[in-house]
Amino acid sequence: MSRPTIRDAVNVLRTEGIVTAEHGRGVFVTPPARIRRLARSRLSRAARERNQGAFLADAAEQGFTPSSSVKVRFEKADARVAEHLAVEVGSDITVRDRVMRADGLVVQLAVSRLPREFTRGSALEKVDTGPGGAYARLEEAGHVIADFAEYVGARMPTPDEAVHLQLSAGTPVVTVTRVARRADGTPMECNDMVLPADRYELTYEWRAD
Repeated sequence: MSRPTIRDAVNVLRTEGIVTAEHGRGVFVTPPARIRRLARSRLSRAARERNQGAFLADAAEQGFTPSSSVKVRFEKADARVAEHLAVEVGSDITVRDRVMRADGLVVQLAVSRLPREFTRGSALEKVDTGPGGAYARLEEAGHVIADFAEYVGARMPTPDEAVHLQLSAGTPVVTVTRVARRADGTPMECNDMVLPADRYELTYEWRAD
């Protein structure tokens, strides 16, 4: 076949998300990774006690190998974060910025923000928070989590997100913002997640009471 025909065929496959092209390396078939995000159990206290909170619970349920890289930094709360965490604009915030992988493929970008009053001097300000993750450390400190709220949306990725997630042209992302709260209603964490829409299925189940 002619080069233009091959180039057009590859472009169609890229648009459909079947292959990805890496500059200077070539064209590669996209791994068939589709993750079911099971809301009913992934944030349970029992899962944390098994060191299977959130993403690790998804991995245990579906049999992929999870890995992540974490960066910790500190910043001042902007208006949006201040509203979610019920703090003053400019308050000290601990930020846990994570890149999460399934079988080596980046499948989620997650940025957690917590008021420093809950994290100062604790493992929450370290890369490795220990067994059970951040929520286990909060509860050990007496901040028992009573409920979560999640706000789900969709949009096109930013250029940086498209590169990190190795997205084909035209692939949207799902956004999930989760807020964890104590029984008295105090927000303790705001977690902003970005998921490739072609690799995730979000599953929510509840009783028809």
